[in-house]
Amino acid sequence: MARDDLIQIEGVVEEVRAGGNFVIKTDMGPTITARLSGRMRRYRIRVVPGDRVTVGVSPYDPTKGLITYRTK
Repeated sequence: MARDDLIQIEGVVEEVRAGGNFVIKTDMGPTITARLSGRMRRYRIRVVPGDRVTVGVSPYDPTKGLITYRTK
């Protein structure tokens, strides 16, 4: 699925798990398990608990996502 097809959701990083997984508490309520996108890994953008992030979520599986942006 292309990056353009993902649903963009705002949230806050609650927890960092092993293997590069993050637990994101969304503004709408549910929690999402997400990974860093390729560009964020490439440019070594750090994500720590408490950061606001934008998560791209697939419409087919809304429990998993891809962190595409970290807001300041």
